[in-house]
Amino acid sequence: MENKKIKVLIVDDQVDLAMEIGVILATDEALEVIGYATDGVDALKKMQNNVPDVVLLDIRMPNMNGVVATSHIKADYPDTKVLILTTFDDSDYILNAINNGASGYLLKDIGGDTLIRAIKNAHEGDTILPSKIARRITDAAKHVAADREIRLMRAFKLSEREVEVALMVYEGFTNRQISSALKLSEGTTRNYVSIIYEKTNSENRSDAIRAIKEIL
Repeated sequence: MENKKIKVLIVDDQVDLAMEIGVILATDEALEVIGYATDGVDALKKMQNNVPDVVLLDIRMPNMNGVVATSHIKADYPDTKVLILTTFDDSDYILNAINNGASGYLLKDIGGDTLIRAIKNAHEGDTILPSKIARRITDAAKHVAADREIRLMRAFKLSEREVEVALMVYEGFTNRQISSALKLSEGTTRNYVSIIYEKTNSENRSDAIRAIKEIL
Protein backbone atom coordinates (compact mmCIF):
# COMPACT_ATOMS: atom_id res chain seq x y z
CA MET A 1 0.00 0.00 0.00
CA GLU A 2 1.30 3.45 -0.95
CA ASN A 3 2.41 5.63 1.94
CA LYS A 4 0.23 8.67 2.55
CA LYS A 5 1.94 11.93 1.65
CA ILE A 6 2.44 14.72 4.20
CA LYS A 7 0.17 17.58 3.14
CA VAL A 8 1.82 21.01 3.51
CA LEU A 9 0.26 24.50 3.38
CA ILE A 10 2.70 27.39 2.82
CA VAL A 11 1.66 30.73 4.33
CA ASP A 12 3.72 33.81 3.39
CA ASP A 13 2.82 37.24 2.06
CA GLN A 14 5.95 37.10 -0.12
CA VAL A 15 4.37 35.07 -2.90
CA ASP A 16 7.58 34.51 -4.91
CA LEU A 17 9.37 33.14 -1.86
CA ALA A 18 6.43 30.89 -1.02
CA MET A 19 6.50 29.48 -4.56
CA GLU A 20 10.25 28.86 -4.30
CA ILE A 21 9.69 26.92 -1.09
CA GLY A 22 6.96 24.95 -2.85
CA VAL A 23 9.38 23.99 -5.64
CA ILE A 24 11.89 22.74 -3.05
CA LEU A 25 9.28 20.66 -1.23
CA ALA A 26 8.03 19.16 -4.51
CA THR A 27 11.41 17.45 -4.93
CA ASP A 28 10.52 15.04 -2.12
CA GLU A 29 7.96 12.36 -2.93
CA ALA A 30 6.81 12.16 0.70
CA LEU A 31 5.52 15.74 0.66
CA GLU A 32 2.56 17.33 -1.12
CA VAL A 33 2.07 21.10 -1.22
CA ILE A 34 -1.71 21.50 -1.13
CA GLY A 35 -1.82 25.27 -1.37
CA TYR A 36 -0.54 28.74 -0.57
CA ALA A 37 -1.93 31.54 1.59
CA THR A 38 -0.81 35.14 2.04
CA ASP A 39 -1.73 35.63 5.71
CA GLY A 40 -3.37 33.94 8.69
CA VAL A 41 -6.91 34.81 7.64
CA ASP A 42 -6.35 33.39 4.16
CA ALA A 43 -4.76 30.26 5.65
CA LEU A 44 -7.68 29.52 7.97
CA LYS A 45 -10.13 30.00 5.09
CA LYS A 46 -8.24 27.54 2.88
CA MET A 47 -7.90 25.01 5.70
CA GLN A 48 -11.68 24.70 5.87
CA ASN A 49 -11.63 22.81 2.56
CA ASN A 50 -8.35 20.91 2.86
CA VAL A 51 -6.65 20.42 6.22
CA PRO A 52 -2.86 20.14 5.97
CA ASP A 53 -0.66 17.94 8.12
CA VAL A 54 1.94 20.70 8.42
CA VAL A 55 1.67 24.47 7.99
CA LEU A 56 4.79 26.46 7.10
CA LEU A 57 3.94 29.86 8.52
CA ASP A 58 5.64 33.23 8.21
CA ILE A 59 5.61 35.42 11.32
CA ARG A 60 5.16 38.97 10.02
CA MET A 61 2.17 39.19 7.71
CA PRO A 62 -0.73 41.63 7.24
CA ASN A 63 -4.26 41.01 8.61
CA MET A 64 -3.22 38.17 10.93
CA ASN A 65 0.40 37.49 11.86
CA GLY A 66 1.94 34.08 12.41
CA VAL A 67 1.71 34.10 16.20
CA VAL A 68 -2.05 34.77 16.19
CA ALA A 69 -2.56 32.39 13.28
CA THR A 70 -0.74 29.63 15.16
CA SER A 71 -3.14 30.02 18.08
CA HIS A 72 -6.20 29.78 15.80
CA ILE A 73 -4.83 26.85 13.81
CA LYS A 74 -4.01 24.82 16.93
CA ALA A 75 -7.42 25.60 18.43
CA ASP A 76 -9.32 24.52 15.31
CA TYR A 77 -6.97 21.81 14.04
CA PRO A 78 -4.99 20.43 17.01
CA ASP A 79 -3.45 17.61 14.95
CA THR A 80 -1.95 19.99 12.40
CA LYS A 81 1.70 20.84 13.04
CA VAL A 82 2.81 24.47 12.66
CA LEU A 83 6.37 25.33 11.68
CA ILE A 84 7.31 28.99 11.90
CA LEU A 85 9.46 30.02 8.94
CA THR A 86 10.85 33.55 9.00
CA THR A 87 13.84 35.83 8.49
CA PHE A 88 13.37 37.24 11.98
CA ASP A 89 15.06 35.52 14.94
CA ASP A 90 13.21 37.72 17.40
CA SER A 91 12.99 36.32 20.94
CA ASP A 92 9.46 37.58 21.66
CA TYR A 93 8.11 36.04 18.47
CA ILE A 94 9.90 32.77 19.18
CA LEU A 95 8.45 32.45 22.67
CA ASN A 96 4.95 33.51 21.63
CA ALA A 97 4.83 31.14 18.68
CA ILE A 98 6.02 28.18 20.76
CA ASN A 99 3.64 29.05 23.59
CA ASN A 100 0.76 29.14 21.10
CA GLY A 101 1.49 25.60 20.00
CA ALA A 102 4.03 25.85 17.18
CA SER A 103 6.08 22.70 16.65
CA GLY A 104 9.21 24.60 15.73
CA TYR A 105 10.88 27.68 14.44
CA LEU A 106 13.07 27.90 11.34
CA LEU A 107 14.92 30.73 9.65
CA LYS A 108 14.33 31.26 5.94
CA ASP A 109 18.01 30.80 5.10
CA ILE A 110 17.63 27.12 5.98
CA GLY A 111 18.82 24.66 3.32
CA GLY A 112 16.29 22.73 1.27
CA ASP A 113 17.25 19.30 2.63
CA THR A 114 17.14 20.60 6.21
CA LEU A 115 13.72 22.15 5.61
CA ILE A 116 12.31 18.91 4.21
CA ARG A 117 13.73 16.94 7.13
CA ALA A 118 12.27 19.47 9.61
CA ILE A 119 8.80 19.08 8.09
CA LYS A 120 9.00 15.30 8.34
CA ASN A 121 10.28 15.45 11.93
CA ALA A 122 7.58 17.95 12.95
CA HIS A 123 4.95 15.68 11.41
CA GLU A 124 6.29 12.86 13.60
CA GLY A 125 5.87 15.04 16.68
CA ASP A 126 9.35 16.47 17.17
CA THR A 127 10.00 20.07 18.22
CA ILE A 128 12.24 21.80 15.69
CA LEU A 129 14.58 24.35 17.25
CA PRO A 130 17.98 25.02 15.66
CA SER A 131 20.72 25.69 18.23
CA LYS A 132 20.74 29.40 17.37
CA ILE A 133 17.02 29.62 18.13
CA ALA A 134 17.30 27.48 21.26
CA ARG A 135 19.89 29.90 22.64
CA ARG A 136 17.54 32.81 21.96
CA ILE A 137 14.73 31.08 23.87
CA THR A 138 17.02 30.43 26.84
CA ASP A 139 18.15 34.06 26.83
CA ALA A 140 14.58 35.30 26.50
CA ALA A 141 13.41 33.10 29.38
CA LYS A 142 16.17 34.51 31.57
CA HIS A 143 15.11 38.02 30.55
CA VAL A 144 11.47 37.30 31.43
CA ALA A 145 12.50 35.95 34.83
CA ALA A 146 14.68 38.98 35.51
CA ASP A 147 11.88 41.31 34.44
CA ARG A 148 9.45 39.67 36.88
CA GLU A 149 11.94 40.00 39.71
CA ILE A 150 12.53 43.69 38.99
CA ARG A 151 8.79 44.38 38.91
CA LEU A 152 8.27 42.73 42.30
CA MET A 153 11.22 44.59 43.81
CA ARG A 154 9.90 47.93 42.63
CA ALA A 155 6.25 47.31 43.51
CA PHE A 156 6.73 45.94 47.01
CA LYS A 157 10.28 47.00 47.93
CA LEU A 158 11.34 43.36 48.26
CA SER A 159 14.92 42.16 48.67
CA GLU A 160 16.38 39.62 46.23
CA ARG A 161 15.74 36.76 48.67
CA GLU A 162 12.21 38.01 49.38
CA VAL A 163 11.55 38.03 45.64
CA GLU A 164 12.72 34.41 45.37
CA VAL A 165 10.37 33.38 48.17
CA ALA A 166 7.50 35.50 46.78
CA LEU A 167 7.75 33.87 43.35
CA MET A 168 7.72 30.41 44.91
CA VAL A 169 4.68 31.34 47.00
CA TYR A 170 3.04 32.55 43.79
CA GLU A 171 3.89 29.25 42.04
CA GLY A 172 2.15 27.31 44.83
CA PHE A 173 5.12 25.95 46.79
CA THR A 174 4.62 25.19 50.50
CA ASN A 175 6.90 26.65 53.17
CA ARG A 176 8.60 23.28 53.52
CA GLN A 177 9.24 23.05 49.77
CA ILE A 178 10.58 26.61 49.73
CA SER A 179 12.89 25.81 52.66
CA SER A 180 14.22 22.75 50.89
CA ALA A 181 14.72 24.47 47.52
CA LEU A 182 16.41 27.58 48.96
CA LYS A 183 18.23 25.72 51.74
CA LEU A 184 16.56 27.73 54.50
CA SER A 185 15.22 26.65 57.86
CA GLU A 186 11.44 26.50 58.01
CA GLY A 187 11.47 29.25 60.63
CA THR A 188 13.44 31.54 58.32
CA THR A 189 11.05 30.77 55.47
CA ARG A 190 8.06 31.61 57.68
CA ASN A 191 9.71 34.94 58.54
CA TYR A 192 10.19 35.72 54.83
CA VAL A 193 6.58 34.80 54.08
CA SER A 194 5.39 37.07 56.93
CA ILE A 195 7.46 39.94 55.52
CA ILE A 196 5.95 39.33 52.07
CA TYR A 197 2.44 39.41 53.56
CA GLU A 198 3.26 42.72 55.22
CA LYS A 199 4.85 44.31 52.14
CA THR A 200 2.05 43.16 49.82
CA ASN A 201 -0.59 44.26 52.35
CA SER A 202 -1.93 40.69 52.54
CA GLU A 203 -3.47 38.73 55.37
CA ASN A 204 -2.82 35.26 53.98
CA ARG A 205 -1.28 33.29 51.12
CA SER A 206 -4.24 33.75 48.77
CA ASP A 207 -4.13 37.53 49.23
CA ALA A 208 -0.38 37.56 48.59
CA ILE A 209 -0.75 35.46 45.43
CA ARG A 210 -3.42 37.84 44.11
CA ALA A 211 -1.22 40.87 44.87
CA ILE A 212 1.79 39.30 43.14
CA LYS A 213 -0.31 38.26 40.13
CA GLU A 214 -1.42 41.87 39.59
CA ILE A 215 2.22 42.91 39.26
CA LEU A 216 3.32 40.01 37.07
